[in-house]
Amino acid sequence: MAEIFLGKVLLKNNHDQDELDTEREIWERLENRILLLYFAESGCSRCQEFAPILKDFFTKLTDEFYVNRSSQLALVYVSLDRSEEDYDSFIKDMPKRWLLVPFEDEEFRRDLEVQFSVSEVPVLVVMKPSGQIISPNAVDEVARLGPPCFKNWQEVSEIIDRSFLLPEFSDSTASRSISDPIRRIKYKVESTKKKKERPGGDDDDDGGGGGTGFF
Repeated sequence: MAEIFLGKVLLKNNHDQDELDTEREIWERLENRILLLYFAESGCSRCQEFAPILKDFFTKLTDEFYVNRSSQLALVYVSLDRSEEDYDSFIKDMPKRWLLVPFEDEEFRRDLEVQFSVSEVPVLVVMKPSGQIISPNAVDEVARLGPPCFKNWQEVSEIIDRSFLLPEFSDSTASRSISDPIRRIKYKVESTKKKKERPGGDDDDDGGGGGTGFF
């Protein structure tokens, strides 16, 4: 799925619209995630109605204020606006975790429009990490069901569930508590190995103390 954007530039939705212009940066932001491609035009009335719904949907799945761990979800916004002023006016109110196809790259924006058969907007394409399309347009589904949509998409995707992995950029109490059972199992196994390796009855001074403090 990230292959669509290799060799291209994506922007972060921050004040400076910093570029993701290396394969590694783009790959890290998109790998092992369900990708949403959002095609819209700021002057379109249906887009104006759907924008706050999509913003709320995305925020509730990715913002740690609502969830313990951000869902494996990425969104790339493809504007069909005719003026950069309209483009900038729309994205300034959207989540900072959105990625953007640059307004200046009109050729690539039009290529994506053709590739995904966009005839009217808004369109929300849902894709597996492999690039296979789950839904050619999930606008109605998101408006009707809200965040539970993601669970449905996750069930049909080949994404690795990160709930058992250590968080990449977090050392919060909640994150540590998730990994505690894994660490306890690790310590227990290592302690058992050490006991088996000691000669029987060899050393009472520090034997037997190896793991009991954890249990």
